[in-house]
Amino acid sequence: MRALDLDYMLGLVPVLLGYVPLTLGMAAAGMALALILASLMAVERVFQVPGLDPLVKLFISFFRGTPLLVQLFLFYYGLPQVLSFLTNINGVTAAIMGLTLHFSAYMAESIRAAILGVDRSQWEASQAVGMTQIQMMRQIVLPQAARVAAPTLINYFIDMVKGTSLAFTLGVTEMMGATQKEAAGSFLYFEAFLVVAVMYWIIVEGMSFLQRQLETYLNKAYAR
Repeated sequence: MRALDLDYMLGLVPVLLGYVPLTLGMAAAGMALALILASLMAVERVFQVPGLDPLVKLFISFFRGTPLLVQLFLFYYGLPQVLSFLTNINGVTAAIMGLTLHFSAYMAESIRAAILGVDRSQWEASQAVGMTQIQMMRQIVLPQAARVAAPTLINYFIDMVKGTSLAFTLGVTEMMGATQKEAAGSFLYFEAFLVVAVMYWIIVEGMSFLQRQLETYLNKAYAR
């Protein structure tokens, strides 16, 4: 059994750190877009708009029921053959698109559950003072639902950060893609993948710490 090449591992760290911004950037862009789309779908699912509700259900069912890797391949390799304007789509755009649609399907259900968890008296009181449904959702329901949904949404963001590791299959050189190239050049696969695994671990633990801090902050107003 050979010893680990610690010098190689230490030298690899600064190389991979250079790709952290791209990894986190793809996750942040995907999260922002997914949050907008998921919120719209969640509100639709609550009010069940005729004609639109079956389409939203189909969307959620498809993206929850198929693997993320398959969806990435579908967007990057498949859609350009059907939609000519997507011929020049790059790997980063396809990855963000895949992350957005995949995780929005999960987030929509979480947000819907949080909305339905708001006490019905809040809904009734809003209607009693003459608020429209849009005003009620924006000013009363969604702020309360956000507190409930926040921990789950942060978990999805953490999953999204890990999901960016699949972007290397589309030719994107992010943390995982850079590791693959470095390992192929050195043949030190164990050391290379161990380094990137620890780096992902540290990033996730940092986000988990921030999640706990956010939960504490959000729950202060409800402390008895």
